[in-house]
Amino acid sequence: MIYPWQTDDWTRLEQLRASWPHALLLHGRAGIGKLQFAQHLAQSLLCETPTDTREPCGKCVACLWFSQGNHPDYRAVLPEALAGELVNDDKADKAEKADAEDGKKTKVLSKEIKIDQVLGLMNFFSLGSHRGGLRVVLLYPAESINVFAANALLKTLEEPPAGVVFILVTARVDRLLPTIISRCRQWPMTLPATEPAVAWLAQQGVERPAAVLAEAGGAPLTALALASDENRALRDFALAQLAAGPACDAFACGESLQKLPVPMVLGWLQRWLYDLLAQKTAGRPRYFPGASKALERCAAQIDTERFARFQKTVTRQRAVENHPLNARLVFEELFLAYRDVFTAA
Repeated sequence: MIYPWQTDDWTRLEQLRASWPHALLLHGRAGIGKLQFAQHLAQSLLCETPTDTREPCGKCVACLWFSQGNHPDYRAVLPEALAGELVNDDKADKAEKADAEDGKKTKVLSKEIKIDQVLGLMNFFSLGSHRGGLRVVLLYPAESINVFAANALLKTLEEPPAGVVFILVTARVDRLLPTIISRCRQWPMTLPATEPAVAWLAQQGVERPAAVLAEAGGAPLTALALASDENRALRDFALAQLAAGPACDAFACGESLQKLPVPMVLGWLQRWLYDLLAQKTAGRPRYFPGASKALERCAAQIDTERFARFQKTVTRQRAVENHPLNARLVFEELFLAYRDVFTAA
C-alpha cells in the first residue's frame, strides 16, 4: 500500500497511463516513501485486474506472486546492503541473522549496484513475458549504481527491450549520470504536507510528532526512524555542544561521537548550520524549532565569512563521508572549525 500522503502522486501518474515511458525516474527527498511507492507502482503494472484507480487488486495470480516475492516478470536490483528493505522480501534479513547467530560474517555487504547485477538482467530481457504483459525492473537507489554498472545500464536504456519498463528511484538525482537522466521520464515526488504526516506519525505512537517531523525535514519515514533512534542521547549531546557556540568542546565531541557513522553526525551538523542561517536571515529555524533561543544566540555571534567557509568545509566532507575515515579526528576537526565561525563571546 502507498502512504496516505502519496495519494496525489498516484493520481498524477494517471496522465502517463496512455503512453507509459520505458524508464521512469522517481526522485525526491529521502524518507518520504519512494521505494514503497515504486513497488506499489511495479505491482500495479503487473496486476491483471487493477482497480478503477489503477491500483493493484492484491488478489490476482500476479499480485499473489508479487507479494510472495517471486513474480517471474519482476526484478528488483538493490545493493546487497539494502536487500532487506524490499517489502515482503526477508531473505537478506534471515541470512544476516543466521550469520550473526553463528558468530561470523561471510563478507561485507556492498553498498553499490554492481555491473554483474545489471548484466544479470540480460537473461531476464531475453525471455518473453511469463504472463503475456509487461516486465518490470526496479533499481533502488539509482545513485548507488557504480560507473561500470551505469554504463551497462545506459546501453540498455538507449535500446530498451520490448515490453520492459524500468523504474529508477533516487533521493540524489544530482549524482546520476546526465545521460541516464536524459533517457528517463523524470517524476518528482512531492514532500508530504505537515498535517497528514504528523497525523500518521501520531498513529505510529511517536511522541511530539510535529517536532520530530521538523527535525527530519518534513520526511515522515525519517522522522519515524529518528523517534526510535538508539543514538538519540548522543544526538542531544551533539546539539547541546553546537548550541554552546564558541564554547563547544570539540575534543569531548570527538571522544563521545567517534563510534557513530560519519554521515549521521554530518547530517546533524548540516541541519544545525541550515537553522543558524535561517535564524540569522529569516528568524525562523526549520529543523530545530525547539532550540530557537540557542540558535538566536549563536546566530548573533556568527562571523559571516568564517561561516561561509565552514559550510564549504562540511560540504566537502559530505562528499567523502562513506570513505574509510578516522571518525574521531574528523569530528574533532569539524567541531574545532565550528567554534571558529563565531566572534568573541
